[in-house]
Amino acid sequence: MEEQQKTHIWGIRTTAGQEDVVATLLAERSKRKMAEGEQGLLAIIVPPQVKGYVLVEAADEVTVRRIITGVPHVKGVIGGGSMDVSEIDAMLESKPIMDELKPGTIVKLIAGPFKGAKAKIIRIDPQKEEITVELLETAVKIPITVEAENVRALTEGEA
Repeated sequence: MEEQQKTHIWGIRTTAGQEDVVATLLAERSKRKMAEGEQGLLAIIVPPQVKGYVLVEAADEVTVRRIITGVPHVKGVIGGGSMDVSEIDAMLESKPIMDELKPGTIVKLIAGPFKGAKAKIIRIDPQKEEITVELLETAVKIPITVEAENVRALTEGEA
């Protein structure tokens, strides 16, 4: 029976906003290295609540450094070595978006034709996972219905 090698998780610093691009490039490079018979990355995680970082799982740091070398938007490996899975558990748990949204909450639209606009929730339809919002920065208040996954609740400082 084959002995399973212990893997570790490393944090990769990236240019903020380019995490998905970096993850795609790392996945392609890792597949190519594995096809050549070398070790590659076993998993790539882009935690949505942490900007400027991508987490990767690999057997050792040498593998990680070999794969990230020359990848655009990668700034380096986070110092201090690998992380334990318990350190990133909170990032891996998905919280239902509908739980944090309530009428009156100020949100930012993150997709669709009004991307980037701030709005106030006026109605929530939990069955369809849709919310109706009023754009805040427009002269005429027109209700718009969007999918709940296309908004991000703003904190007090952001609003």
